[in-house]
Amino acid sequence: MRTFFPSESCKETQFDALNPQSWLQVERGKLSKFSSQSPSSIESFIKVPEPTILPFFKPVDYVEVLAQIHEELESCPLHERSNLYLLQFQVFKGLGEVKLMRRSLRSAWLKASTVHEKLIFGAWLKYEKQGEELVSDLLSCRGKCAEYGPLDIASELPIDLTVSSTGPVTTNGKQISRTVSFQIGDEKIICDRQKIAGLSAPFYAMLNGCFTESLCEDIDLSENSISPSGLRVISDFSLTGSLSEVPPNLLLEILVFANKFCCERLKDACDRKLASLVTSRQDAVELLEYALEENSPVLAVSCLQVFLQELPDCLNDNQVVELLSKANRQQRSIMVGSASFSLYCFLSEVAMSLDQRSDRTACFLERLVESAETNRQRLVAYHQLGCVRLLRKEYDAAEQLFEAALNAGHVYSIVGLARLGYIKGHKHWSYDKLSSVISSFTPLGWMYQERSLYCEDDKRWEDLEKATELDPTLTYPYMYRAASLMRKQNVQAALAEINQILGFKLALECLELRFCFYLALEDYQAAICDVQAILTLSPDYRMFEGRVAASQLRTLVREHVENWTTADCWLQLYDRWSSVDDIGSLSVIYQMLESDAAKGVLYFRQSLLLLRLNCPEAAMRSLQLARQHASSEHERLVYEGWILYDTSHCKEGLRKAEESISLKRSFEAFFLKAYALADSSQDPSCSSTVVSLLEDALTCPSDRLRKGQALNNLGSVYVDCGELDLAADCYISALKIRHTRAHQGLARVHFLRNDKTAAYDEMTKLIEKARNNASAYEKRSEYCERELTKADLEMVTRLDPLRVYPYRYRAAVLMDNHKENEAIEELSRAIAFKADLHLLHLRAAFHEHIGDVLGALRDCRAALSVDPNHPEMLELQSRVNSHEP
Repeated sequence: MRTFFPSESCKETQFDALNPQSWLQVERGKLSKFSSQSPSSIESFIKVPEPTILPFFKPVDYVEVLAQIHEELESCPLHERSNLYLLQFQVFKGLGEVKLMRRSLRSAWLKASTVHEKLIFGAWLKYEKQGEELVSDLLSCRGKCAEYGPLDIASELPIDLTVSSTGPVTTNGKQISRTVSFQIGDEKIICDRQKIAGLSAPFYAMLNGCFTESLCEDIDLSENSISPSGLRVISDFSLTGSLSEVPPNLLLEILVFANKFCCERLKDACDRKLASLVTSRQDAVELLEYALEENSPVLAVSCLQVFLQELPDCLNDNQVVELLSKANRQQRSIMVGSASFSLYCFLSEVAMSLDQRSDRTACFLERLVESAETNRQRLVAYHQLGCVRLLRKEYDAAEQLFEAALNAGHVYSIVGLARLGYIKGHKHWSYDKLSSVISSFTPLGWMYQERSLYCEDDKRWEDLEKATELDPTLTYPYMYRAASLMRKQNVQAALAEINQILGFKLALECLELRFCFYLALEDYQAAICDVQAILTLSPDYRMFEGRVAASQLRTLVREHVENWTTADCWLQLYDRWSSVDDIGSLSVIYQMLESDAAKGVLYFRQSLLLLRLNCPEAAMRSLQLARQHASSEHERLVYEGWILYDTSHCKEGLRKAEESISLKRSFEAFFLKAYALADSSQDPSCSSTVVSLLEDALTCPSDRLRKGQALNNLGSVYVDCGELDLAADCYISALKIRHTRAHQGLARVHFLRNDKTAAYDEMTKLIEKARNNASAYEKRSEYCERELTKADLEMVTRLDPLRVYPYRYRAAVLMDNHKENEAIEELSRAIAFKADLHLLHLRAAFHEHIGDVLGALRDCRAALSVDPNHPEMLELQSRVNSHEP
């Protein structure tokens, strides 16, 4: 065995700080076996960090909060809607529902009642869609892409002017000269007395009142910070009502003068003229301070727009951060009107994504706390700032903030107080605090997870088991149990534990822990598989608490694995693809990308796997790389078509497929066109076209992986058309080239032929072959009797607790058996950790059935927060509303 010794090129500045002997011996000849490592070495090697305190709004009953928000949205004034959608966004963020978060932001943008709100939420949506710029470039219709772009601020902010009196200027009933001469230094500027008087009340009083100047034809303005050039522009403005081309510095001078003498029309004209000159970040930096000092809202908002449109980059500019974080309440009102809370929510979000511990993050969150007006806004702001103070080890400030959030009703903030209690040596106090929460509220998984940190051994294990039971999506309990088992050298149980969560949640921290296990076991082939999967998902990922780049560890491990040829890689990919080992397939493709093979097709395969693993952002990144590395024009058009299709631009994707076919008939172009057409057309007659396209695809050169998918899709179309024999032929052909998922289609054919036993057996074959087989168990459950169905669905829930069908099935069975409370409890079990429309819909129907009108109405409203236009939910809500007392 070659020694595990890093070359100079692999070393990093911080690498030695790891004390490598505690996790991986790197000295020549000292790579020891796992079985001979000391317990303390193993302990540090597979250390599991404490679960992160999430800086999110996490209500104890999110369904109740969503229902309240929906109810308020139905009756609140228009100007309050954006804030309610922002709160809805924060609830969905706490639930990890990215699509729902974005939809809430879009609703906030659509319902914005001021230009400030429209600007903030538009920029926020643009920020959320980072990486999708290519989609804008590909679309032929630009309007939709530009909808979150810069606004014409001047046209959005109405002109609100006080018009001065008109008519001849007289003093003591005596007509005086129509002109007045203003002296500035050695120069005299002759102005129309009446027009200048009409600029503002102070000028009117000066020239038409009891002041000495009203009788003078010469007035000295030398001490009023206006230059002769500036006054000439002001004189012209008094005559014409508009500003001609004026240099920016002179405009600023006139703005200050206009503000001093309350010349509202002149000030507004300067404000708008200056705003039109803001075209760069540096312009905005230089002008925002003037805007705030001189109360120039159009200029201030225009400057703010430049900053927001350039996020996150502009937060690396200290001048920008200083301007945005140091603004006082009055300045914030000038810059952002009444939308200060929304602005600092956005800025805090971006700052936290860059560095939660930074001063800029803390400053923005301080402004967020100051801007909070309602109790719900305050609890969010207090909790977020408390999390940042804790990370910065500012413990007293963090404690005050968590207490304030808790007193405002954010029970989750008890987690922060418990951690602080433990840090201060009050472990039992922390345990008691969490116990009190568990006994006072409906228990949730995070409550038991947190309490487990303050107890030992069996009690900790018991709490973590309970945490997983209540919320199987929490990663820490699996990681802790797996690490504990590994320390006890119960290798298979440890791997089974970490594999359980990786079977349905591709969490980087779990992949990292399994990588450590494989290193300890000296299973370098498995270790490199996991680190390559990590690098596919996050190319810049750093391991061991951020101290070592994953890419460096891959380099080290690779010295201990056999180099595969291109042919070896393809064989490995076929094996993993056919066994539905998606993580393994990702790893092989990562390795193949280092060769001279055509990279476009490899990145495309990578994107398909990432979509299957529910990693849409990484999948889009891979698709864009596929386009970038396309070897021909027709291939590039196919990848562009998939990019458009995956971003819901189906018709545009179809056009790209047709363009590609016009250049060259290829498998992928026909496949894309067939796929997009089948998905976009509701016309049953298009099935024949889809069949023809898939048949065309199969006549073109391609590899077995893709041809198996095409045969599988063709079989599905035949089934939908009732052509069962043709469908069976397709599925059998797909199976012959090891497209394992075709077992599911063939099972469906057997079932439609009234042969449930054959269908069941076919799905059993898929279960035996597939590494990831939760969906196979779920499908097989349809082909057996109730007891076997129940067993299969229990297995589905164990393998992938995020699949909602098993909960719905079990609840329906309980309801059929008149066990209404148990049926509702079954649904509630899943709803506690997954905001799913179908679960909420069914529970609402159950509540209606047992006469619980308020419960039914609550679930209807929460479900409509998830999908406001769902027809069945709207119908159910209408029906329930008719029963409401």
